[in-house]
Amino acid sequence: MIELLGALGFVIPLVLLFLLFVSGVRIVTEYQNGVVFRLGRYVGLKRAGFRWLIPFIERMVIIDLRTVARDVPPQDVITKDNVSVKVNAVVYFRVIQADKAVLQVEDYLYATSQLAQTTLRAILGQVELDDLLSQRERINHELQQVLDARTDPWGVKVSNVEVKHIDLPLEMQRAIARQAEAERERRAKIIAAEGEHQAAEKLSLAADVISRNPATLQLRYLQTLVEITGGGNHTILPIPLDLLHTLGAMGTRPSRPEPARSDREEEDEDASPGHGPS
Repeated sequence: MIELLGALGFVIPLVLLFLLFVSGVRIVTEYQNGVVFRLGRYVGLKRAGFRWLIPFIERMVIIDLRTVARDVPPQDVITKDNVSVKVNAVVYFRVIQADKAVLQVEDYLYATSQLAQTTLRAILGQVELDDLLSQRERINHELQQVLDARTDPWGVKVSNVEVKHIDLPLEMQRAIARQAEAERERRAKIIAAEGEHQAAEKLSLAADVISRNPATLQLRYLQTLVEITGGGNHTILPIPLDLLHTLGAMGTRPSRPEPARSDREEEDEDASPGHGPS
């Protein structure tokens, strides 16, 4: 009995020491850092690997160093040109200094999310709707710079901000559709006018070539007849081009003027018996 009590007296302290040792064991993974406090005071960081803390004296807060993607809820924004829109975005950030993320802010995830919402409203309220729709890249870069500067004291690095969706009012969607339709009509008219201009230039060059060689006109005339007869049953009466030229020349020939009578002929006519004085 005495031997059993002696054995228990030896084993129980060992078990207690083992449990005390195990209670202080911590495993820090590669993508984490541990912020260690000893009796409430910050004493340092623990990197990845096996770590042991003094039980009941030291405490460690684990901080994830991986990039976090957080959605920014839809925000009601009034643009610079007084258009009300709903905009949501996504923010990508990560902790680069775990000690600051614990010591400088209560909850860096919540604080960064709230800061992203207010910054989104503030920045988008300074731009016009056309810039918001067309210069998305510049606005994203400006949002990222502002957020990164404001979260730097917390040890948080904002790597990217992306505006995901812009919800426009129905009236504004119709106005933009009308504007786009008018722009397409303007481009169509410009393209048609340019085509007419180019066609006129080519026709002028073709007329110069045909005028230098009259046989070219005859060949073109025959080719046109072939194209017309190839489309179906047609009755065509070919007319020689020489005949057309002859008829055209006769129609444009000026009439011969009557020759002027001399003074002698007018005197003889006056002296004739039929033209005597009355």
